[in-house]
Amino acid sequence: MAVGSPLPHDAAKLHVTGQARYIDDIPMPANTLHLAFGLSSVAHGDITAMELDAVRAAEGVVAVMTAEDFDGEVPDCSPSLGDEPLLTSDVVHYVGQPVFLVIATSHLAARRAVRLAKIDYDERPAILDYDTALREKSHFEDGPRIYSCGDAAKAIAGAPHRIEGTIEMGGQEHFYLEGQAAAALPQEGGDMIVYSSTQHPSEVQHKVAHALHVPMHAVRVETRRMGGGFGGKESQGNWLAIACAVAARATGRPCKMRYDRDDDMIVTGKRHDFRISYTCGFDGEGRILGIDFLQLTRAGWSMDLTLPVADRAMLHADNAYFLPNARIESHRLRLNTQSNTAYRGFGGPQGVLGIERVIDHIAHTLGRDPAEVRRLNYYDEMVVPVAGEGVPEDHIVSVDYDPLSRGGEEHDTGHARLSGGRHSPRGKLTPYGQEVEDFILHGMTERLLSQADWSARRRQVAEWNARNPILKKGLGISPVKFGISFTLTHLNQAGALVHVYSDGSLHLNHGGTEMGQGLFQKVAQVAASEFGIGIERVKITATDTGKVPNTSATAASSGSDLNGMAVKNACDRIRTRLEVFLLDWFGDSDVTWQDGRVRFGNHDMSFEEVVKLAYMNRVSLSATGYYKTPKIEWDRIAGRGRPFFYFAHGIAISEVVLDTLTGENRILRADILHDVGNSLNPAIDIGQIEGGYVQGAGWLTTEELVWDAKGRLRTHAPSTYKIPAASDAPDVFNITLWDGQNREETIYRSKAVGEPPFMLGISAFLALSDAAAACGPHYPALNAPATPEECLAAIARARGEAA
Repeated sequence: MAVGSPLPHDAAKLHVTGQARYIDDIPMPANTLHLAFGLSSVAHGDITAMELDAVRAAEGVVAVMTAEDFDGEVPDCSPSLGDEPLLTSDVVHYVGQPVFLVIATSHLAARRAVRLAKIDYDERPAILDYDTALREKSHFEDGPRIYSCGDAAKAIAGAPHRIEGTIEMGGQEHFYLEGQAAAALPQEGGDMIVYSSTQHPSEVQHKVAHALHVPMHAVRVETRRMGGGFGGKESQGNWLAIACAVAARATGRPCKMRYDRDDDMIVTGKRHDFRISYTCGFDGEGRILGIDFLQLTRAGWSMDLTLPVADRAMLHADNAYFLPNARIESHRLRLNTQSNTAYRGFGGPQGVLGIERVIDHIAHTLGRDPAEVRRLNYYDEMVVPVAGEGVPEDHIVSVDYDPLSRGGEEHDTGHARLSGGRHSPRGKLTPYGQEVEDFILHGMTERLLSQADWSARRRQVAEWNARNPILKKGLGISPVKFGISFTLTHLNQAGALVHVYSDGSLHLNHGGTEMGQGLFQKVAQVAASEFGIGIERVKITATDTGKVPNTSATAASSGSDLNGMAVKNACDRIRTRLEVFLLDWFGDSDVTWQDGRVRFGNHDMSFEEVVKLAYMNRVSLSATGYYKTPKIEWDRIAGRGRPFFYFAHGIAISEVVLDTLTGENRILRADILHDVGNSLNPAIDIGQIEGGYVQGAGWLTTEELVWDAKGRLRTHAPSTYKIPAASDAPDVFNITLWDGQNREETIYRSKAVGEPPFMLGISAFLALSDAAAACGPHYPALNAPATPEECLAAIARARGEAA
């Protein structure tokens, strides 16, 4: 069976041999033009004069476009509010904002020409930090958003113990290997073909159509693959695609655009940086009784995807822990920097890091094992059984409750419980009112603590630290409970197109995009399994809005969930037609599809024979498929409902060593147990877990974004921005998949794996905090990224010294 097999990535050989084709590799017509943006050099100001004559006269320049060249409205690039004009003509809002567009005969000619511009500004004060934004009331939305349950203030006031603190966490550059790129080819009748390195082809189609003032059917967008995305190509690619399309329309020639790495980092948005302050009341064991969070996030100059990102940070402020009384206040602040955007985890990591800091602080305050404090605060682990699925009717009891009361009394109707475990569901409700029906971290934690020798290694680390005054070791543990679904309900849908050819080969398309994560291979395995044939018979070609319309972005860890089910639906339609045909033709039913054979009654035919016979008898061998995620109901304004179809879980333990003289550190070992349900492809899933952990650890340790007082990004190249390399992965790296399946009806009962493992890297950050705490009696209050400088500051705080 293809599903569940650890097959290699479908393009692995193409990747390693250099044959995989990306946007910049597509052969273009000889008369193709190349584009480059002229960028603002101040963070905030009015353009008072713009001299572009030297730009227009530069060698190779064919045309120069400014905002004044558009009749009426300048094309908008925003995925949300309509507040991102392709080019600005009056006010600039950040260093790197596109001001004009050069169209030239080569990439190098365009790049050289933009440097010849002379632009004068009347500078305005720039808002660059949280405190200034708060003081100036520079918000998106009308004030803060607040989600709450119970009475946090009363619970905190009455708690035996109380802590307060603040953690700052920086943003993160996506650093995809393939930079932003697009190309547009004008067609007859005003149509346009766009090649875009994007996670959201339908959005590019919509934005280009709007820019050209044509219906969406006049624009076809194709994406074969991206060299990485991580959320950075969910909306940021709109600029290049729109620029190419309007330039192609204006010149009548194909146009192509790609950012150089420096421009890419200066122009595009990052992960949202957060400042999270907390006040928490807890009992003598470490059980949280009440908690109050203040989440501040720097959105940047425009809305982009800030609202759903900040919402998800609020929705993950609980992570794996039951918070009976909680208040979560979120401010989305407008600043004069790049407009921050989607990034793997989409706000979830920031929310999770906030509560993990609280748990870590509680454990330090009480001198308790941080693993035990976490287990004490976990949600109840009670999978809801259903009568008739191996559970006798008399073993079912039910609970009826008001989700807003967070209590419950047992009645004869409502939610099922196993007898013998008769207690209220209050330990299963999130602060936003969703019942956690599939929590499995109790068992996962117990297994990982045993596998990784947690208790013994804690003793060994303590002994090491007692003997060594310079090098300190630390252990960190962090779980994750990550909600799977788009929180914007209508995005939870997908389509597919499947063709079975008369020779028994399959050709399929779906709305998902391939960015190296192995989505195409997983979906091909689904199609092969549905027909019982070998994976070599299945080909998935480029994502194409002309084949599958109205697609959602490949994001929210939903690629396999949505598109796998859509492809299965299409395959099922074709298979049903074939089974009806076989019943009519042979009079036999009970068809099985396995090992390339189709068996029914006394017949045993090859898949090719069945398909050819059906074709000769005029049976349709093509179908569209569709899927929409069930059970989702979410009111983001009220902060109530079920925003997630299910939760994916994982837990990690990291061990680090920290040099207390220099702040340098290394991850020595990582042990991970992760929940992917019934894995569609264990090899790809393990690769996602490895990469997610390292990328998460990079965000929290080495990846530091630095702006100067003028709002200029100073870390805009690999020489100054330090992503983790292969040598930064732990030498001992143990990854195990949890042996369970999804209780919800997902594709083959699998679970999403794109984003949840990213948060396992938090365990490395907590291990550094543990190592710093070994230097003195005080809580070190480590901030992220935990650069050597920040580690030294945390050590000073632990010792009670001035940093």
